[in-house]
Amino acid sequence: MNVAATLTEVTSNNIEAYWMPFTANRQFKSAPRLLVSAKGMYYQSRDGRQILDGTAGLWCVNAGHCRDEIVAAVKAQVETLDYAPAFQMGHPAAFELAARVAALAPGDLDHVFFVNSGSEAVDTALKIALAYHQARGQGSRFRLIGRERGYHGVGFGGIAVGGIVTNRKAFGPSLAADHIAHTHNLEKNAFSRGEPEWGAHLADDLERLVALHDASTIAAVIVEPMAGSTGVLVPPKGYLKRLREICDKHGILLIFDEVITGFGRLGESFAAERFGVLPDMITCAKGLTNATVPMGGVIVRKPVYETFMKAAPEGAIELFHGYTYSGHPLACAAGLATLDVYRKEDLFARARKIAPSFENAVHTLKGTRHVIDVRNIGLVAGIELAPRPGRPTARAFETFLKCFEKGVLIRTTGDTIALSPPLIVSEAEIDRIVQTIGDVVKSVE
Repeated sequence: MNVAATLTEVTSNNIEAYWMPFTANRQFKSAPRLLVSAKGMYYQSRDGRQILDGTAGLWCVNAGHCRDEIVAAVKAQVETLDYAPAFQMGHPAAFELAARVAALAPGDLDHVFFVNSGSEAVDTALKIALAYHQARGQGSRFRLIGRERGYHGVGFGGIAVGGIVTNRKAFGPSLAADHIAHTHNLEKNAFSRGEPEWGAHLADDLERLVALHDASTIAAVIVEPMAGSTGVLVPPKGYLKRLREICDKHGILLIFDEVITGFGRLGESFAAERFGVLPDMITCAKGLTNATVPMGGVIVRKPVYETFMKAAPEGAIELFHGYTYSGHPLACAAGLATLDVYRKEDLFARARKIAPSFENAVHTLKGTRHVIDVRNIGLVAGIELAPRPGRPTARAFETFLKCFEKGVLIRTTGDTIALSPPLIVSEAEIDRIVQTIGDVVKSVE
């Protein structure tokens, strides 16, 4: 049976049943864009067209689609052990994967708590931060600090510290949270290549919140080293190091949300290495399993983990938190096979090597009609368009639709086109992605 063909037929009959995430459902269902298969750098659409993937799915398919090694590992695992309980039990692959992830992480980030998504990773990290201060006798530290324009998933913790208003305004107040200023400034940093020169001083906005709330009430600061879903905001030179210094000064934990930047996206295992800053926790997901099976994790520094171990009585549960599918056998199999592919093909180094060509290509769009900024780092780029008067986001979304018609998948967030191709992308494919965007942007009103 041709599964892809069957699904194509069924989907058209059941299109109303699926309430789609982060999607204008009525618009989509009036003209569906359906993908039925994928391999390497390409999707295949329902009408049989090859669609070049300029976004690694949703920032997640770092090694390219349907890798034989990962598929085989998941198939073998489901035939051997489909599920094992995660509470008071374990299976070997979870421990092996945790050890290998910890080995990739910098410094003493050496313990991994597995979850099922980036959103769960963020909520878990925030809970660990609050419980950590409780365990060390500083339970007054209940406040969490995020950043304006930050995206940290869609759990109640993530939307509290997140700085994208539309993601939380319909759901009311949740955790005690505040936000430092974002770093985006077109007047100072437009068309920067890599880290902008201006803006390190913006980290000092954390001192303002310390003065406002008192450090004794602040548990943690969470930031994306490079903010992705808000439109690719690259940190100014020295900004993250300054945040680390301020957190150390006031006894505040620093969490890097690396759901996007982890596993080679910036040319290193984690952005923490790229920027030379050691956070207290790293959240990860997406590239951990090449998106083959949902999985995420929180990587925690040794002193944080040991605080829990020392505070709890012998035989007691140290952290009352977890998920039915934490460390799921299929996800672990996918994760181990994915790490094997990264190592075997040296994909993080490959990303570093091709990044200059990617940078040069995207910056050829400077001067193109409607383009007001191009910014990039590693294999990520943001191409910001001037908003259509009275209709923000419309110009970028039209560009997305027309690029899809021309066989290139891009992602838009607000009026910014975000590119994050798989780490296996070729220079010819980069050129095609950029050329298509340029042609389309010139054609839209």
